[in-house]
Amino acid sequence: MSHATDRVEIAELVGRLARALDGRRFEDLRTVYVPHAETSSPRGALRGIDDIVDVVRRTSPEHEATQHFNTDVVVDLDGDHADVSTHQLVYFFHQGEAPHRTAGVQARYTAVRTPAGWRFARAEISPRWQHVS
Repeated sequence: MSHATDRVEIAELVGRLARALDGRRFEDLRTVYVPHAETSSPRGALRGIDDIVDVVRRTSPEHEATQHFNTDVVVDLDGDHADVSTHQLVYFFHQGEAPHRTAGVQARYTAVRTPAGWRFARAEISPRWQHVS
């Protein structure tokens, strides 16, 4: 694979993560993270994909929707590993209504090449600011 192809696949992984969260398709997180992934976020420190899927499902209120926008995606490749960073703008809203909360987030990931393609092995989600309407 070329570096350009790897970068596109990793950037798409960032987008697939956002779509899984925004679409409430939490089982799809299994196609984004490796089985032994670790995450650190306001939800706490999580280890393993089963824990990640369970906690994200339990801490995502059914009545609240999200929309993630990723920008400034930077991929630093090193063979079968990559350090990835992105800024996110996240809107929290009730269906059909204007957002009641907006957050700016910095996300850092470690991606690894697997037989199934690139996956995240580690994620650090750091909120930078929040606005509540």
